[in-house]
Amino acid sequence: MARVMTERLDRDYPLWEYWLVEHVDDDRWALITKIHHCMVDGIGGAEMYRAILDFSPEPPSLSGIPDRPPPAPSQPSTLAMTARAAANAVLLPFYDAGAVQRSLADPARAVRQAAITLRGLARFATALPPAAKSSLSGPIGRQRRFTWVRASLDDVKAIKNELGGTVNDVFLAAITGGFRELLLTRGEVPTRATVPSLVPVSVRRPGEEGVFENRVSALVTNLPVDIPDLAECLTTVSAQLTALKSSNQSEAGEAFVGLRRYTPFALASLFVRAVFSIPQREIVTVTTSVPGPQQPLYALGRRLLEIIPYVPIATTLRTGVCIFTYNGQVTFGITGDYDSTPDLEVLARGIEGCIAGLLTAARRGRGKRR
Repeated sequence: MARVMTERLDRDYPLWEYWLVEHVDDDRWALITKIHHCMVDGIGGAEMYRAILDFSPEPPSLSGIPDRPPPAPSQPSTLAMTARAAANAVLLPFYDAGAVQRSLADPARAVRQAAITLRGLARFATALPPAAKSSLSGPIGRQRRFTWVRASLDDVKAIKNELGGTVNDVFLAAITGGFRELLLTRGEVPTRATVPSLVPVSVRRPGEEGVFENRVSALVTNLPVDIPDLAECLTTVSAQLTALKSSNQSEAGEAFVGLRRYTPFALASLFVRAVFSIPQREIVTVTTSVPGPQQPLYALGRRLLEIIPYVPIATTLRTGVCIFTYNGQVTFGITGDYDSTPDLEVLARGIEGCIAGLLTAARRGRGKRR
């Protein structure tokens, strides 16, 4: 997984790949899905599982698929397509007809959207002091490490029901405990400013579940790695996220996503490149949660046993965690920079131990109430 994800997608082809992995233990096989974020966000990627896999062991009928491919286009058609592609390549960077037309049709809305974005970005920037210096942040190379942790969704819900918060709060509390364990193992003192995490938030509206594109904003929260008590850590995580959601911190990201509809491609591209060229010291990791299908899926009659998620890392982020739920199972996919995180398994075992500890606390609390 780490080797496949390390390689850059080939720009001479559409920016997605599927890798077939044969000879997995117990006569199993796997698919590695690799898709550029410009095509889909996490929710859109989860929806793709429903599109490419079957809902029953019986595969659908293939009667409508032709036996042989259609004939190749004639030379005049090929020349015409080549000419249109060349024209698009020349004109697209300077003129996005859709964005310009929308801006001209509703200039007041475009101006309001830009103002909201600027206000939100300003508030976003002032709310993010630099993170405390630690081994979790710094230069990274091209090579990656990867591992994962499994848990039961029923156990996570039992923790949530007894100790409070949401399912995502429990996920984040477990990750917080994992980072605390990693820092302590490295001989570092965990503080509240040590692990600020980017937390992506979907801004899809009802009815947009099947849209395959990017509709995501983000929050930034300081993981309370300074709190050793797991139940107290969960309470703190829940309170922080509740406050962040009510503070409209995600307004900047959501407005920026909306602004793309009113911004020509060239301007949007220049803005994004400029933002990513600025050195950042405010975010140490990314923790993202994606709800997946909760019913079994199949491929060629074989049941899909589990989905293991992967989150990319960039800039100075040396680790990242993605949580994916499928058919009652929770999987934490953990990505690390190869050179700076040889102890990635410490983080994994820390997350695993925190889930077990929170479950024990939930059962103890339920026993006291009884």
